[in-house]
Amino acid sequence: MAVQGVHRITVSVADLDVSLALYRDALGLAELWRQDGLAALEAPDGTQVLLHEREPAPSLAGVVASLSVDDVDEMTQAAVAAGATLLDAPQDQSWGERQSVLLDPDGHVLCLVAPLPTAA
Repeated sequence: MAVQGVHRITVSVADLDVSLALYRDALGLAELWRQDGLAALEAPDGTQVLLHEREPAPSLAGVVASLSVDDVDEMTQAAVAAGATLLDAPQDQSWGERQSVLLDPDGHVLCLVAPLPTAA
């Protein structure tokens, strides 16, 4: 018996439209459905992000979502333009990823990551 993967991450948001501008429009998650203060989005691997319009309680010490992207620098710029706040600019990490760290419009920590190319 074991976890098979991550199916869904739920994010509490103050304003669904503001959060959709980041998660759907800037980051490119596909909208599956939207109703009654909820919106379900999906990454190409099937992982879902559920945006739930309710009072958010962000914390820098809470759970952090790391999203795999094809271009960390480009997606970081798009996220900032859509209302995210940059905490750590894109940088190569010793564990083999390029990563940026952002706050979404509600103050939740969000990392954008991509593997570093391997040396030939």
